[in-house]
Amino acid sequence: MNRLAGVTSPYLLQHADNPVDWWPWTPEAFQEARRRDVPVLLSVGYSACHWCHVMAHESFEDEATAAYLNSHFVSVKVDREERPDVDAVYMEAVQAATGQGGWPMTVFLTPDAEPFYFGTYFPPEPRHGMPSFRQVLQGVQQAWAERRDEVTEVAGKIVRDLAGRDISYGDAQAPGEEQLGQALLGLTREYDEQRGGFGGAPKFPPSMVVEFLLRHHARTGAEGALQMARDTCERMARGGIYDQLGGGFARYSVDREWVVPHFEKMLYDNALLCRVFAHLWRATGSDLARRVALETADFMVRELRTAEGGFASALDADSDDGTGRHVEGAYYVWTPAQLTEVLGAEDAELAAQYFGVTEEGTFEHGASVLQLPQQEGVFDAARIASVRVRLLAARDGRPAPGRDDKVVAAWNGLAIAALAETGAYFERPDLVEAAVAAADLLVRLHLDEQVRLTRTSKDGRAGANAGVLEDYADVAEGFLALASVTGEGVWLDFAGFLLDHVLTRFTDASGSLYDTASDAEHLIRRPQDPTDNATPSGWSAAANALLSYAAHTGSEPHRTAAEHALGVVKALGPRVPRFVGWGLAAAEALLDGPREVAVVGPDAADAAARGLHRTALLGTAPGAVVAFGAEGSDEFPLLADRPLVGGAAAAYVCRNFTCDAPTTDPERLRAALNG
Repeated sequence: MNRLAGVTSPYLLQHADNPVDWWPWTPEAFQEARRRDVPVLLSVGYSACHWCHVMAHESFEDEATAAYLNSHFVSVKVDREERPDVDAVYMEAVQAATGQGGWPMTVFLTPDAEPFYFGTYFPPEPRHGMPSFRQVLQGVQQAWAERRDEVTEVAGKIVRDLAGRDISYGDAQAPGEEQLGQALLGLTREYDEQRGGFGGAPKFPPSMVVEFLLRHHARTGAEGALQMARDTCERMARGGIYDQLGGGFARYSVDREWVVPHFEKMLYDNALLCRVFAHLWRATGSDLARRVALETADFMVRELRTAEGGFASALDADSDDGTGRHVEGAYYVWTPAQLTEVLGAEDAELAAQYFGVTEEGTFEHGASVLQLPQQEGVFDAARIASVRVRLLAARDGRPAPGRDDKVVAAWNGLAIAALAETGAYFERPDLVEAAVAAADLLVRLHLDEQVRLTRTSKDGRAGANAGVLEDYADVAEGFLALASVTGEGVWLDFAGFLLDHVLTRFTDASGSLYDTASDAEHLIRRPQDPTDNATPSGWSAAANALLSYAAHTGSEPHRTAAEHALGVVKALGPRVPRFVGWGLAAAEALLDGPREVAVVGPDAADAAARGLHRTALLGTAPGAVVAFGAEGSDEFPLLADRPLVGGAAAAYVCRNFTCDAPTTDPERLRAALNG
């Protein structure tokens, strides 16, 4: 009996019709394994994962394979996006045992949830040195039946090894100038000067590292940091990783040149990159950065917004190629013949040159991913605009990739911050309104009476899984950005409630942070990872949000917690800066103060006050917080005792317990926040 029909995860629902007797991750599944005295197959993936779909089609939809699984195992399916804690614990075991990891993740467990055999994708037949999935199942079943003592000994050793991996907290002090300089030097060594970005293929968008580089430049004036940030963003924006027609970024590039993406589009990537490009525009005035920030914001609202006002998790990489086959990238790629069919011969030739479409193709089967290659000559802007409109309209007629409609609290927090700031910078109130609607949904549906977060929802129904550290931290980050942009203090209040949970339920006596709450489900290990991966780690996201909240309120416990959390960045930043970019960005804010800006006016509609407010938001000082309201307002602590100056709107800038004289001049305010 397959038990996935009633769940909220779109990924699990994709497997609800498999002949495999799937269980969700529940205590009852492990009780059943104990009752039957069989091992557990744990299969972890997510809905936009290409190879997860491949393995499902090859093995989990196969009647004979399913019959063997049902006879000899209890099979448990987990959506890594709903249960990042389960994913993190067993991925750590997979990486420790095999030296690599990825999804689908395939782990065999004892009925006590202790892992003893690991892998990722297994093919239906032996190939490339890999055993078939059936061979793996038979080998595991035989070991369980004939060498049980050996299996349980291995499982116990793995659990003991994992338990011994608790992070050595080291120095509880935040990094200083020396460590941030070393981190910048380390990034310079790994920087790809020819192509932008860091390291080789596959190449992931380094949004959090770029945020650090922008903040470091703002604080120190280091031109090298700005150059790496600007060039990386331009190469990504011109590459195939960016959707040149519809906006938004794919997950990563399979090559070093950003040409061929893995075509899935994730909410978290687009939220982080939208915000980074908006910050790049703020620092440089780049027209390219402005266009990409706005197109990415519009993509999120147009294609990921749900009926309830939140934002869906992802779009699949695969879609129907028109023949009934699901093919990776089919929705996005073009052949010269397809261009001609839509545009006619003359405009098709122009489009092929402009977007880098070739006869041999840059992808598969003669198709090309659209790019904006650097080239000589000037293109007619009106003709190019017409070409874009017609190609996009034609693409809209293709079968669209599937969408994972679940709303993940953390990723919506990132989207709220990006849309609020992008809307404010470019005077797009519709984007700010979209951010407010998503925040309202989180408050209505994801928060309970104790302001505890539920991680996911779908179709207006809250999921069953508790929020983890990244949920509390990223939602607080989004609320703090919304508070600064809207001048509504209620968002600061909600951020404070969430961060109080971080202090009481996710932090131990030493100041060390854990990814799950102290009262969460106990796994074989309490996950704890301070390194950034596809998203900011909960650890560094919490440090940044705690610091911003402390700047808004003057709360010493929150600032102290932020400083203690950044102790890990002091240790990791000089050694692995690519994997702690968000923590380095938070450390930049700490070194800069961060600055506290209060803008008061006769009322919130006053034109001069609104001008000062916009100037404050456009300041590049790392991590600066902004409070905006009428004289005498109690919306924000920073507004207390801040009178008008000569009856006119004024801005107050404070830093490290010292305040500048208030100013009514936007230029003086700009100078105070840009250097």
